Amino acid sequence: MPNTESSIDLAQIFEPIHADLQAVEQEYARQVESRVELIPQIGKYIQRSGGKRIRPALLLMASRLAAYRGDQAVLFASVVEFIHTATLVHDDIVDDSQVRRGQEAVHLRWGNEKTVLLGDYLYIKSMGMALSHDSLDVVRLLCEVTLRMIEGELYQLTKNGDVDITEEQHFDIIRRKTAYLFGGCAEIGGRLGQVPEDQAEALREYGFNLGVAFQVIDDLLDYTATESELGKPIGSDLREGKVTLPVIYLLQRDGKTASDLVRHIVETGAATSDEWRELSLLIAQHRVIDSAYE
Repeated sequence: MPNTESSIDLAQIFEPIHADLQAVEQEYARQVESRVELIPQIGKYIQRSGGKRIRPALLLMASRLAAYRGDQAVLFASVVEFIHTATLVHDDIVDDSQVRRGQEAVHLRWGNEKTVLLGDYLYIKSMGMALSHDSLDVVRLLCEVTLRMIEGELYQLTKNGDVDITEEQHFDIIRRKTAYLFGGCAEIGGRLGQVPEDQAEALREYGFNLGVAFQVIDDLLDYTATESELGKPIGSDLREGKVTLPVIYLLQRDGKTASDLVRHIVETGAATSDEWRELSLLIAQHRVIDSAYE
């Protein structure tokens, strides 16, 4: 169901791990230090933009559930935040995004060349951090989910601008881009606490399903949130050629009316206020947001 004022916010959910999340922020700041001044400069610019920190929080909570109390939880939570951050800075170049988390995208401020290399640095740095502890199984898992994530990004590029994308193809992108990393976060937390194999698998499945739900809701926000809530212009996905669940459902239910409008927005990468209003009315008329939540 859509968010309401009575919904529990993330601050309440994360309260039991508040101190650990603060430690993750400190670890992040420590790890982006470098003699090359540009690295901490960009790294701290990204950190200041905030973010929900859901992936590290998921790992920390899973480790608590597994009764783990050592320092590796904070380390690996920092690792997954590095991986996620690297993905974001590369994504913004690919999508030519103007804004990320309410501030100017990194590539616009420092250029594509520096931003690509900064993303590469964060990826390699994350693996170096993971290898600092004798946890090869965790490193293998991180490599696996990172590869799945990159596969998802590449697959999404092949479907970019494709208004005929199917629901299953869209969910395949979601699973690769988002869900595998969520599943890995929950599994790592459990394995730090040395839970039995069946419990580690259950945590992975929980995280995976949470990742799917998270991405679906994130996609819906592009049609339901305000620009200030979203931290970027609304409708960015469709303008970038990304046909997500609301539009897939709309085209299934009213392809004759909606198809030309959707194709026009995707092909031009723009929509007038009247065109966006028309699309929003069609989305509301066919209750596709409610269907996606269900």
